[in-house]
Amino acid sequence: MELTQEQFDILNSKKGIYALLQNETLDVEKAQKFIRYEKRLEKLQEELIKLQNWVVENQKRVVILFEGRDAAGKGGAIRRITENMNPRQYRVVALPKPDEVERGQWYFQRYINQLPKAGEIVFFDRSWYNRAIVEPVNDFCNEEEYNMFMNQVNEFEKMITTSGTHLLKLYFSISKEEQEKRFKDIINNPLKKWKFSNVDENALKLWDKYTNYKEKMFQKTNSEFAPWKVFKANKKSKARIESLEYILQNIPYQVKDYEAIKHVEIDADEDYKSDI
Repeated sequence: MELTQEQFDILNSKKGIYALLQNETLDVEKAQKFIRYEKRLEKLQEELIKLQNWVVENQKRVVILFEGRDAAGKGGAIRRITENMNPRQYRVVALPKPDEVERGQWYFQRYINQLPKAGEIVFFDRSWYNRAIVEPVNDFCNEEEYNMFMNQVNEFEKMITTSGTHLLKLYFSISKEEQEKRFKDIINNPLKKWKFSNVDENALKLWDKYTNYKEKMFQKTNSEFAPWKVFKANKKSKARIESLEYILQNIPYQVKDYEAIKHVEIDADEDYKSDI
């Protein structure tokens, strides 16, 4: 295959060579997509560092929620988005199920305890919205607890935003077929199968029930002051780029490079095997 000079320049690097060797046969087109994805991600990560510096210097508070079905790619997106940030000035919160003390508290209490201090960004890998979908679907809460949450959550978020905290709500959406495929990949991978829980096991069986509660959540909680942004996440790499673009576009940090953060269509493959 004859390469153009541009193609040669793209592939003639550590990442380019690695991308070529990921497959049994040399796939130049796929390798080029990988490099373009990596370069786009790197550019956006540079802007994210500027955002973080603005948060720290101006003592701002930022909360970013990542929601979606099991295996939607929330955790992977957070890892790629934050990999070059200063770890002292951001936190990733992924709370386990509440303990006995927490079960006796007001539902939002343990999430309030995780909200950012001045000069900090907090990423929630699942959040208080567990009670909007996961808990009622799996009978982890009763109808009264669910209704109480749905009646309080908008006011709770209004208090957060009117106090000066920037709140973004991201939802990663995948198809039933893609979820099943990812579950199989997790189960067959000895390094990842620990991720597969009883809740995951029931996710496909309860697909329609999840959908019903998801639609109720959007209808009730897509407020003007804290709207939802849905990302099609069947292609993980594309969802990561688009979610990072959205974060940069919707936090008013200065000085913002508008040209760098405007949406760029990424012709990404379903997933990339390495975070080199």
